[in-house]
Amino acid sequence: MQTFTEVPELSLRDFTHGDAAARADFVAALYEGFRYFGFIILRDHGISEDLLDRAYIASAEFFSQPMEEKMRCDSGLGGQRGYTRTGREQAVGGKAPDLKEFWHIGQEPAEYSDMRGVYQPNFWPDHPENFKEVFLTLYKALEEAGQVMLEALAPSLEVDTEYFRAMTFEGNSILRLLHYPPVPDDADPDAVRAAAHEDINLITILVAASSSGLELLDRNGEWLPVEGSKNALIVDAGDMLARITNNHIPATTHRVVNPDGPNVSRYSMPFFLHPRPEAQLSCLPQFRDGNEMPDITADEFLQQRLEAIGLKK
Repeated sequence: MQTFTEVPELSLRDFTHGDAAARADFVAALYEGFRYFGFIILRDHGISEDLLDRAYIASAEFFSQPMEEKMRCDSGLGGQRGYTRTGREQAVGGKAPDLKEFWHIGQEPAEYSDMRGVYQPNFWPDHPENFKEVFLTLYKALEEAGQVMLEALAPSLEVDTEYFRAMTFEGNSILRLLHYPPVPDDADPDAVRAAAHEDINLITILVAASSSGLELLDRNGEWLPVEGSKNALIVDAGDMLARITNNHIPATTHRVVNPDGPNVSRYSMPFFLHPRPEAQLSCLPQFRDGNEMPDITADEFLQQRLEAIGLKK
């Protein structure tokens, strides 16, 4: 097994605007990064610095509000829209709930779409005033970036370039605004900001966080810090991609550790790219070996995992 010392960094512009050689190099590097490392860092992704700055400001403003104000948009059972307080989510096999609170924004289908009425409506807080505009814009930008990356991955998986775009068109993707408060003095000694876990979805696109703490478990069983520049996107493979490739691209275990230095808040914004609910998570024929997982719809798989992490009873 190859030993890696740092997460590979790629330029999405090489794929979207490069010549044939640059596109081919990007396709090969993306596949290698996912196959043997599980994470990549993406620059030149086209999402403006101004939008990312406004998103972090709006997120911090929301989480700074009193608890009673945040709970007005409580996510309730399922946790798929609105606010979820600290202590609700716990990693599968974790010893204590994670030390984080978060807000979920989901798909808003077009007026003519057959998906209208399928998804739970989004909640929108009264403050900050630009919250809805900022995060719907960011949602669509991250969704497009994710679909382009899956398009680039398609040749390596021997599927049509439109395979993943069709699967994820108006999919059940989630933008999560995360706030890790300062770790309280009386915190459970087993509690961490985010215990070791794998993501549920196809891929996760993470806007580089406000401070360090993200670590991945590499293929050699070593924990490795993941650091991206301010405006980079950090991308990792999830369980749904692992399932349809029969673990040819494994889901990557990662965590967010408690701070070694100043005990201050940490903010991050992962975008979980999901298929449409009815999409079949069927192992691709080229990866079948008799040990593949049985077919299941994306929604059935999601509901199982939400129950396992405590967001659904």
